[in-house]
Amino acid sequence: MPEGHSVHRLARGLHRSFAGTEVRTSSPQGRFSSGAEILDATLLERAGAWGKHLFMEFERDEVVHVHLGLYGTFVKARPPVPEPRGALRLRLENDEWYADLRGPTACDLVGPDGRDAIIARLGPDPLRRDADPAKARRRITGSRAPIGTLLMDQSVIAGIGNIYRAELLYRHGVSPFREGREVEPEVVDAMWDDLVVLMKDGVRRGRIVTVDPDDRGALADLDTDRPASDDPGLDGGEDTPTLRRRRRETGVYVYRRSGRTCLRCGSIVADQEWGGRRLFWCPGCQI
Repeated sequence: MPEGHSVHRLARGLHRSFAGTEVRTSSPQGRFSSGAEILDATLLERAGAWGKHLFMEFERDEVVHVHLGLYGTFVKARPPVPEPRGALRLRLENDEWYADLRGPTACDLVGPDGRDAIIARLGPDPLRRDADPAKARRRITGSRAPIGTLLMDQSVIAGIGNIYRAELLYRHGVSPFREGREVEPEVVDAMWDDLVVLMKDGVRRGRIVTVDPDDRGALADLDTDRPASDDPGLDGGEDTPTLRRRRRETGVYVYRRSGRTCLRCGSIVADQEWGGRRLFWCPGCQI
């Protein structure tokens, strides 16, 4: 599932290409036909994001809410516009761009009230200027739930996914199993500040990089030195030079590095299934 930086990057791209223009809308698949008919040839005023939720605001107070979920894609390109194929939920077009939405969990015409109701269920978003980190701190430090669970709860902090969770906890030496109330408020604040920097960098790059520049060479050496036969690979399959290069380029400390050596303490990075997702952490560093 795309994490918050990807959705913000998508929203910015849509805003640059379509805001201020009359947009032709269609739903070749048919599942958004009524909404597309209402929106067709209306002005897109802005596109924005809150966490993993994308909002496109049209004139006449029409608001489209999109959640990509696990399989959704929203791809923007220059004409010529190809013939629609497959499960194409929504197509946006103006004279210079088109964008195709496929496979989202949600694509609904919600209006301002619906948008506000969705946002009310979400926690502060580190990528938004109006974010209130104190709200997240109160939720975390007042909870008996493990911090690893809380960080994935979109009502606590909006936009964090499995990669940012693993990497943020590692960077601050916090066990994912520690109760939120046992995490010092100043640590929560430091994690928030770090998350703001990491996610802004993710928007700029279009990918997640959490490894500090001074650590990248040493981490690449650890990955390169391990025999390919002992490595399950980035996606759980056979390891290849391409996958090893992708891992180094992604620049992560523990995410999908289970069985490998921790750069900081030499322990073996661990993983387990937890809450329907794979959890990665260093038992030596994260206490």
